[in-house]
Amino acid sequence: MGKFTERAVSTPADHAHPDARRGRGALSTVRSRYDSETRQAEDDGWDNLEEAEPLRTVLHADTSRSIIAWNKSPDIPFDRSINPYRGCEHGCIYCFARPSHAYLGFSPGLDFETQIMVRRDAAALLRKELNAKGYMAATLSMGSNTDPYQPAERDEKVTRSILEVLLEARHPLGMVTKNFLITRDIDILSEMAKLGLVKVFVSVTTLDRRLARAMEPRASTPPKRLEAIRLLNAAGIPAGVMTAPMIPALNDMELERILEAAHEAGAREAGWVLLRLPFELKELWREWLQEHYPDRATRVMKLVQEARGGKDYVADFGGRMRGEGAYADLIAQRFALTIRRLGMNERRLRLRRDLFVPPALDERQGRLF
Repeated sequence: MGKFTERAVSTPADHAHPDARRGRGALSTVRSRYDSETRQAEDDGWDNLEEAEPLRTVLHADTSRSIIAWNKSPDIPFDRSINPYRGCEHGCIYCFARPSHAYLGFSPGLDFETQIMVRRDAAALLRKELNAKGYMAATLSMGSNTDPYQPAERDEKVTRSILEVLLEARHPLGMVTKNFLITRDIDILSEMAKLGLVKVFVSVTTLDRRLARAMEPRASTPPKRLEAIRLLNAAGIPAGVMTAPMIPALNDMELERILEAAHEAGAREAGWVLLRLPFELKELWREWLQEHYPDRATRVMKLVQEARGGKDYVADFGGRMRGEGAYADLIAQRFALTIRRLGMNERRLRLRRDLFVPPALDERQGRLF
């Protein structure tokens, strides 16, 4: 049996056989908040449903006219970001960015991880926007929404092209990823690091490979992420760890072990975020939890709601990242005690922005000079 939704865009995930979603995070396409109709396919016993061919990842050209996204959120430490990709093949079931795919006419479920928008003209757009009259450099974030090193980057190299422009412009950059592929760009990142222009956070959610495979199926394994932290730091690139999200009764018991492993790999800065379940993510998360961990689903959601004022999620600035109440306070205390014991976060690296120079509008000119 499969369910699919009438939307602006119809995709193979709409009517995929359950076997076809093997290796994916979400279990369904899930109706988005913009959908007006739904359909349901029924197995009538005549074996007439489609063959269970694996869902393939489809790349679409993103033709948006700007590349830098601006925000005024008071609880986010940056006011600008770039997303080389929209949607993310890593398929992390907990990803708070899933609902953003509904804006594109796709489902936040399986479409989010199979229908990927690619910013192939990102470097050219960035050159133009960094040359805008009155532009003033400040830390630019990559990886705050979807991962800049998801599998498509291996061939597309959009993220690498952006790094080349930022190095040329001497522009500060903060990155978050959970993919070992970032080590491919050590050559560029190390040059930026010498100028005090970059720092990286690698997201390590669990050290349990079974949990990681179910929860973030196409991201790098936990050992490879720790290895990325080690290699980046060894190359002089400041690489910390994000223990995010912390999920009650699922990975929260690993908090100290994750921080210890990351510290051993060279991380000296760390952060954490509590599980966030905005919009359609609530349904996707509950569906996944019941499928993979039915024995603790009730306990997980009880603690989630305890930290969210009795709800699945509260989007208030300031509290949405950490939650409230006894459970959230306990996680915060454990984190604080562990980083104090390990000597982490004793010095926060401040990136330079006084070196900025607008890049050449023509990339060939930039390479020449």
